[in-house]
Amino acid sequence: MSGTVKITGVDEVIAKLEAKFSKGRVSRIENNALRIAGRLMAVRLKQAVSSYRDTGKTVIEITTGSARTRGGVKSISIGWSGSGSGQRWRLVHLNEFGYTRWGRSYSPRGMGQIQGAFDSSKDAVKQLERHELERLL
Repeated sequence: MSGTVKITGVDEVIAKLEAKFSKGRVSRIENNALRIAGRLMAVRLKQAVSSYRDTGKTVIEITTGSARTRGGVKSISIGWSGSGSGQRWRLVHLNEFGYTRWGRSYSPRGMGQIQGAFDSSKDAVKQLERHELERLL
């Protein structure tokens, strides 16, 4: 499961924003655009994992982190919170990739749902983030 979305063409928009606003304001604008795009991805992820929900905790515990700069690149984390059981990621991993028990392979009905949601949402998230940045120009 790959976990990054590369957005191209945003550098020019950010350069124009930096010419118009201070660096601190541009950073806040970028963070806001990332939060909005992250919320869209979280909604799509919730729709994907709801196909195999039982108690609903897997869907409820999906969270969007805050925007961070890592290695000069702004990013946002989307995943499962530590509240509740705190071990939700293990169940999600089994549902996403399947498992083998006593030599027999099992493919749960939710197998590949998260990767499919990620792949189908890449372009929409890119466009939404770019739109949010361009809105201020």
